[in-house]
Amino acid sequence: MPVRKVADVEPVNLIEYEELARQKLPQPAYDFIAGGAEDEVTLAANRAAFQRIQLRPRVLIDVSNVDLSTTVLGQPVDFPVLLAPVALQRLAHPDGELAVARAAKAAAIIQVLSTMSSCTIEEVAAAADGPKWFQLYCYRDKEVTKRLVQRAGASGYRALCLTVDVPRLGNRERDLRHQRIFPPDVIPRNFVHEVDLSAISPGDQGAAIAAWAAPLLDPSLTWRDVDWLRSITSMPVLLKGILTAEDARLAVEHGAAAIVVSNHGGRQLDGAPATIEALPEIVAAVQGRVEVLVDGGIRRGTDVLKALALGAQAVLIGRPYVWGLAAEGEAGVSRVIALLRAELELAMALVGCTSTSIAEIGPGLIRRDA
Repeated sequence: MPVRKVADVEPVNLIEYEELARQKLPQPAYDFIAGGAEDEVTLAANRAAFQRIQLRPRVLIDVSNVDLSTTVLGQPVDFPVLLAPVALQRLAHPDGELAVARAAKAAAIIQVLSTMSSCTIEEVAAAADGPKWFQLYCYRDKEVTKRLVQRAGASGYRALCLTVDVPRLGNRERDLRHQRIFPPDVIPRNFVHEVDLSAISPGDQGAAIAAWAAPLLDPSLTWRDVDWLRSITSMPVLLKGILTAEDARLAVEHGAAAIVVSNHGGRQLDGAPATIEALPEIVAAVQGRVEVLVDGGIRRGTDVLKALALGAQAVLIGRPYVWGLAAEGEAGVSRVIALLRAELELAMALVGCTSTSIAEIGPGLIRRDA
């Protein structure tokens, strides 16, 4: 009997969507989204670390009604999953971040838009009026950074998610093989106003902007810049890319509204710890003074449950929803969200939890000797 390809059947989990996307995407686009830094050890560790954690289910509990709703920075969400910032989503589908905005609104969860999005801040805000945060890179020219912050605030974004683990771009060898050249219709649109493209042919613009944008990252970024950023906006500022207790405590001292435990999806420092393994250290360090979120390697509802049990207020997913976008556009993003939601609801029922509140989901659900 011949083996059916994933494309022949409806995916039943997030992992199958990656294979469907791989079959549809050009190799450079797939590698840009899927790849990590160097040997991709940290990329693999993010997933493997979840698989080593075991749950401790309780029984004979009435789980006929399971409530997944919660809040993140005071914002209500239907379940504790956010859509992480991912660059250049039109590499996956022509609708890119616009389709993701519509799917996030329909699911009543938060979309975090990348500075390096292939649709502008304003276009995404106009596509759907669901809750949105803006992920920010700080640039050498503070006026560029300030304008991005002002545009996000004027467009109704409700928080700034400052990425702090990219003083320089990681060594992403898959991208190097493809020379980081973007198609002419897939460029970081938020920078178009900052670049003079008049002397560049349309076919060369993608490569030109790629070469232009990377050196703008500010390697001199310090905690003083966090203070400056908070001084120019009323939006809460989260710090994304924290992996140590020392930095978590400093984040609290400098007024961060929340912390995202992240290793950039394994795309920066290869050999950094898996995020779920770093999470307990961060939660212990902040002592409840700020909310803690986590991303990296989340593919199952049980992964979300494990992160909540270890102290996360919510999780972020990145690649999985982009695979859904590549496979089926907006419908694929919605399907990925729905699959993960259903898995989380089932996992909670099977461990005996009826609410995502911290009071009910705690470290007692995790086997410490696993």
